Amino acid sequence: MIVRIATVGQYRLDDAIASDLQRFDDAMEQAVSGSDNEAFQELLQQMHDLVTERGTALTDDEIVPSDVILPPPDETLEEAQKLLGAEGFVPGRSD
Repeated sequence: MIVRIATVGQYRLDDAIASDLQRFDDAMEQAVSGSDNEAFQELLQQMHDLVTERGTALTDDEIVPSDVILPPPDETLEEAQKLLGAEGFVPGRSD
């Protein structure tokens, strides 16, 4: 899976990490729908940390379409509420 963090870059994740990302995304949906800014900010940071620490950064010369686009680090809850789709940021469900 290729994940882009908007304004940061692209990372390649293996399937085990992708399933962890999906669990964070499920919690993110709840935080956004419940207007819980503290949980939203914490989960966004955790998602970014997961991708950047456990994924492999793509080089600038690799041009690959992204499977998932995560919001930038400075995303606000209000912006996320406008952008979050029916499946969250990560397609698929962990349940």
